[in-house]
Amino acid sequence: MEKIKEILDKQVSKIKPDKEELIFIEEQTKKFLDELNEKIKKKKIVAEVFVGGSIAKGTLIKKKKYDVDIFVRFDKKYEDKEISDILEKLVKGKRIHGSRDYFQVENTLLFEVVPTIKINKPGEARNVTDLSYFHVNYIKGKIKDKKKLAEEIMLGKAFCYANRCYGAESYIKGFSGYALELLVSYYGSFIKFLKAVKDKERIILDPAKHYKNKDEILLELNESKLNSPIVFVDPTFKYRNALAALSNQTFLRFKKAGSGFLKNPSESFFEKQNIENKLKKHKLTIIKSSTNRQKGDIGGSKLRKFHNYLTYRLKKDFEIKISEFEYDEEANSARNYFVLQQKKEIIIEGPPITHVENLTKFKKKHKNCFIRKGKAYCKQKSKNINEFISELKKDKILKEMDVIKIELL
Repeated sequence: MEKIKEILDKQVSKIKPDKEELIFIEEQTKKFLDELNEKIKKKKIVAEVFVGGSIAKGTLIKKKKYDVDIFVRFDKKYEDKEISDILEKLVKGKRIHGSRDYFQVENTLLFEVVPTIKINKPGEARNVTDLSYFHVNYIKGKIKDKKKLAEEIMLGKAFCYANRCYGAESYIKGFSGYALELLVSYYGSFIKFLKAVKDKERIILDPAKHYKNKDEILLELNESKLNSPIVFVDPTFKYRNALAALSNQTFLRFKKAGSGFLKNPSESFFEKQNIENKLKKHKLTIIKSSTNRQKGDIGGSKLRKFHNYLTYRLKKDFEIKISEFEYDEEANSARNYFVLQQKKEIIIEGPPITHVENLTKFKKKHKNCFIRKGKAYCKQKSKNINEFISELKKDKILKEMDVIKIELL
């Protein structure tokens, strides 16, 4: 345990932003807020602005470039569909499409400006972003009660980022920042969180006691919100599972990394591994795919879906030993990593022997046919990876899936 404490203390010093950095962020954010508030006042818009995210909660970890979440809370009199358009006239930035369009303004920092509706209680929320104000206050309250909690949350974020479990985006399906804040707050520390979940397949938590028991949670929450391996009833809103985005695959990866760290503590668990280096002992196949859809969640989701399709197609000609996906937001492309073993031959299923016309066509098209249980089959040589890629490039489904280019690296 002493070794773990030593590693975690060292990590905190690495991931905690310097005082000078925090002062710089504070100054730049104040300048941005002053300008935005002045425009709101000038145009006589009824709205107020607040800073959200990790910066507001005090759980920010060190980055090369910091992003700041700015929320504009519009009065209820405004229509839900118009607030993004109003905000577009106030900020000169890139419009990002989502459940509610928001804006990115980039200079010394990356400001993400999100339109919300000002509500008095969570039950009035029209969109999940309307709850952000309550999320900030809830976590700030938890940290106020336990001073070291912010550092414990930072460790959770750094660990998840290094092990590719961080982010609620649909191409990651991992832990959002808020989800990690809730979990570490609930368990009390990063290590207690790792220990509590390492052997669990399903976890149901309701710290605010919105419900009488777990059965009531499963009965009351929407079924679509119960598919995740962790159900954490949002303390600020009883009808929301704060971990709804988490997939079983990502949770398994997190638990494996967590168990590995507890068993053999090492700083390497906080260092993001290059997938190629990780798999260097294997003969690796890398297929690069690109999309022209909006960078971020939309582009990443499109390429993740294509990765799943690619995996499905490869299974016909190869045994897939390992499959990994990595999205590069800046390039709006993905690397699809596979460890493959080509099959010697494949079996193609044909029509039943009672369908004489179709059977004749099948035999004409394919050699090495045979009959099994009243149905025709044929043996065929499997494709190698170059033949596979060449055929895939001609597939119309690439255009349907918004994939503009694939290449074998």
